[in-house]
Amino acid sequence: MRVLIAGAGIGGLTAALSLRAAGLDARIVDSARELRPLGVGINLLPHAVRELTGLGLGDALAATGLPAEELVHFDRHGNRVWGQARGRRLGHRYPQYFVHRGELQMLLLAAVRERLGADAVRTGTAVTGFEDTGTGVRVRLRDQATGAEREETADVLVGADGLHSAVRRALHPGEGGPLWNGVRLWRGVTEADPFLTGRTMAVLGTRFRAKFICYPVSREADGRGRALVNWLGEVQEPTTELTEIADWDRTGRLADVLPYFADWKVPWLDVPGLIRGADRILEYPMVDRDPLPFWSRGRVTLLGDAAHPMYPLGSNGGSQAVVDARVLAWELARADGAVEGLAAYDAARREEVNAIVLANRTNPGDAILDAVAERAPDGFDRIEDVLTPEELAPLEGGYRQITHTDAVDGDSPWTVRPDGVTSGV
Repeated sequence: MRVLIAGAGIGGLTAALSLRAAGLDARIVDSARELRPLGVGINLLPHAVRELTGLGLGDALAATGLPAEELVHFDRHGNRVWGQARGRRLGHRYPQYFVHRGELQMLLLAAVRERLGADAVRTGTAVTGFEDTGTGVRVRLRDQATGAEREETADVLVGADGLHSAVRRALHPGEGGPLWNGVRLWRGVTEADPFLTGRTMAVLGTRFRAKFICYPVSREADGRGRALVNWLGEVQEPTTELTEIADWDRTGRLADVLPYFADWKVPWLDVPGLIRGADRILEYPMVDRDPLPFWSRGRVTLLGDAAHPMYPLGSNGGSQAVVDARVLAWELARADGAVEGLAAYDAARREEVNAIVLANRTNPGDAILDAVAERAPDGFDRIEDVLTPEELAPLEGGYRQITHTDAVDGDSPWTVRPDGVTSGV
């Protein structure tokens, strides 16, 4: 079975590795002329780490990322509201990693080229359309440098081409653009002194006023006694009308984000200093799309952000793309044919991930943090004087819904070898 994957992001690269491990032929095309370690930080949740470990990448992940120990909410003054352990500290078999997205992508790219060949990923090549012939898929490709177009045939086409997926647009032509909730994000990475445990994801303030999130993402910096801090600033705007193209690589301006945080004084974190210290600031509207009624049609399917873009509240978008990739390879490897395999993949993943997309829209954390800001605008000594235990309780349940890590402590159920024998990690 020949599988052509559109998109060399986290999901597409993991799909290629998973298909190869299952004995199937996979190739990737990506519209970018060069794949470089761009972006900022990402969380790899335990279910994603389990699957990448099953692909033999556990040591590489450990050498690149930092194992998360805790997620803690604070008010804008740095007073603790609520916290919970993460990864192995929470009792999971597999860790949760803080990692730089670009380094993770390069790690996966290197593994693809090593295992599938140096020509397994063709850059500067965009999917512009396709035709399912019943016995295969004729895919139209455009050379981004010359504009020349040609066709290539595959047994399966996988759209892992992100938020603005051309494959999704062809499967669902009347959908329209991404949906914005009015939250504007600014992101960056800045080298600084470690804070708290050195393995903490800190959430300060509330998006209804201003929210700041940060965590370290580099094993190398940690080894030097420093922290490469991934930070994110959020502000709720009065409109949800999106007048721009949502581009995760769009440069933002210091003058736009700094005023929201310039007077923040947190004893253990220099918030304005982190913002000023970034080499580059990225600006992005927090968008998603409505859940789809189907991902797969015939010999074509979707994966990752092309299938289920979601708000980053549960740090779960990239992690769910990894699981998509593993289930896709599993179902194709054990099915009687490509169409049956893609239908089984759709049935196994779509409704489950759609529920996570919707849960991210109703995250209770911001409402709780907003209540803290209203009741104690100048800070507090004891959170019990501000919120009751019943008012705090939805935080824990809310994170279970959007992280979806309850059942990830056994071996991977989606490991298959080329001889058809299934095995755990």
